[in-house]
Amino acid sequence: MANILSFFLVIYLLNFSPILCLSSKANNYGYLYPQFYDRSCPKAKEIVKSVVAKAVATEGGMAASLLRLHFHDCFVKGCDASLLLDSSGTIVSEKTSNANRNSARGFEVIDEIKSALEKECPKTVSCADILALVARDSTVLAGGPTWEVPLGRRDSRDASLSDSNNNIPAPNNTFNTILTKFLSQGLDLVDLITLLGAHTIGNARCTSFRQRLYNQYGNNLPDYTLDQSYAAQLRTRCPRSGSDGNLFFLDYVSPTKFDNSYFKNLLASRGLLNSDQVLATMNPMSLALVNVYANNNEIFFEQFARSIVKMGNISPLTADRGEIRKNCRKINS
Repeated sequence: MANILSFFLVIYLLNFSPILCLSSKANNYGYLYPQFYDRSCPKAKEIVKSVVAKAVATEGGMAASLLRLHFHDCFVKGCDASLLLDSSGTIVSEKTSNANRNSARGFEVIDEIKSALEKECPKTVSCADILALVARDSTVLAGGPTWEVPLGRRDSRDASLSDSNNNIPAPNNTFNTILTKFLSQGLDLVDLITLLGAHTIGNARCTSFRQRLYNQYGNNLPDYTLDQSYAAQLRTRCPRSGSDGNLFFLDYVSPTKFDNSYFKNLLASRGLLNSDQVLATMNPMSLALVNVYANNNEIFFEQFARSIVKMGNISPLTADRGEIRKNCRKINS
């Protein structure tokens, strides 16, 4: 009975959650809206899309990496492009955090976009808005949904390594820990499950899930919520030690296609990361929504568009706060 009630509660949340607006309030300092650059830099979206398309055509896996940058930026100090800053005399880069070190990439693509935009309309388009547009364009190129991207963010003048280490969900986090991290950003359970659906594309290193294969419980026992035939396949390239950098598809069914296979994998106990599989094992309402998405790709797409816009509204800098960086890697002198 409880599972049935959870299922219908999920359906209610999906059907009656706030409708996506084309104008999104950014705290009390201004508004984000898709037409922000229509006059000041009318070719901005076209330029971003062109560079992203070239990058993804060169390497299909780049779509997942570029989408991930938007997530990892917004969960630290809000969507302010703090992630893009390199270390300097006053800044310790978030790129060196546990969540980003040896895994976050695509920064050269952002550099290329910024350079092209500076030639077209100098000191106009923020790096934070570039990340938001890149996330949308990457998703579409991988076969996922599209959405109107609210714009008007400005760039931060500092970074936070500690927040990057603490705020971004980790592969071995428990369900409650992940939910707490989402709630602290103003995102809810539906947003959590929906946005983790981005793991339908991309890769993870052996070190991100090794404990599930050999020592999940600290007593040399594997994680039995992982399908054991799938686990046996993973062990062939992810041994007890070594091969740390070996990459594995997060969605082994359709690894470069943005679709609902990720949720089908969870129901088959074939979620790669612990933080993936717990969506289907640790909470009845979460499991109910996983079932909804596994059975209806359209519902997943519709809610993903809503949830990522909501995420993109986390504490943006607007009006006279922050700056428009000329180089996304460093603050203006």
